[in-house]
Amino acid sequence: MKSKSVRRVTLGDVAARAGVSPTTASYILNGRAGEMRIAGETERRVREAAEELQYRPNRLARNLRTSTTKTYGVISDFVASGHFAGEMLSGAATVARASGHLLVIGETEGDVEVEARLVDEMLDRHVDGILYATLVTMEISVPEVLRKHPTVLMNCVDTTGQLPAVIPDEVGGGRVAGELLLESGRAAGAYVVGADPTPGALAGGRRLTGVEAALNEAGHALAGMIPCEWSVREAFAAMDGWLRDGGRPGALVCMNDRIAMGVSQALAEHGLQVPGDVAIVSFDGSELASWLRPTLTSVAVPYAGIGARAVELLLAGAAGREVEEMPMDVVAGGSLGGGGSTGKR
Repeated sequence: MKSKSVRRVTLGDVAARAGVSPTTASYILNGRAGEMRIAGETERRVREAAEELQYRPNRLARNLRTSTTKTYGVISDFVASGHFAGEMLSGAATVARASGHLLVIGETEGDVEVEARLVDEMLDRHVDGILYATLVTMEISVPEVLRKHPTVLMNCVDTTGQLPAVIPDEVGGGRVAGELLLESGRAAGAYVVGADPTPGALAGGRRLTGVEAALNEAGHALAGMIPCEWSVREAFAAMDGWLRDGGRPGALVCMNDRIAMGVSQALAEHGLQVPGDVAIVSFDGSELASWLRPTLTSVAVPYAGIGARAVELLLAGAAGREVEEMPMDVVAGGSLGGGGSTGKR
């Protein structure tokens, strides 16, 4: 036996219940009652009728009238799978909701074929704009079709420089890390731990540039580099091996908080204390920084701010090709000792 289909409540039904014309009901439900000088009592009757009948506007018809879907598409590699990425999406969603927009999110997991299908799907949905995001701050080649639609890049830059982007100020963040070493009196014998593991990655090289600039301007220099991938296990192995070979740092600049965790474990196994024997400053500002003992002083990547600003650029029309660099604040901990800054910068 076939189930009886339920007829969709129409604008005409609402108008009839409220005793007004469909045109008047449309003006009220589309927020134009004041503009059309419709009486407050009439507006009340229409809204009550719509609620009683559980009226839902025909989104497709409205989109055809207004040429907007009130949606933004998010295309990312692995953004939905990480905590930091979640902050970026949260920042974007907050600004989008405030403007009456929703985010439609698709993740490619680095597969170019999946990316192509997602791009087609987003454009078929007539989204008002695209947010293209990467988990790692990097230089990328954007699908050519996106250059013809409002698109803003989050945490990445276009190789051709044709699209607006919002990224962390990695050089500035590196400078902050170097200044923290100087302020705490721990700049002597400082080594950087980590190397960019991803082709096209920007963070490591730019952070290093900033650290070196801050130290050099104060008459100091880095003592060297200890390369490793950006993970706890790899950092522990690299530091353990370096210490076994006789290495003794005065301070360490770790390229992220996971490296700092592995490094801290290796130092402890070799009887070295933080910050007494070795000072540490890191990057990310993750929850991990607060879990370690002593807590890490970490230069935080402003993921939520990146997401929020990217949506603001879409709302403004995504004009221009500017790359905006968001400043990186400090989450202070006890890993520097000395007279280092406390709180957020």
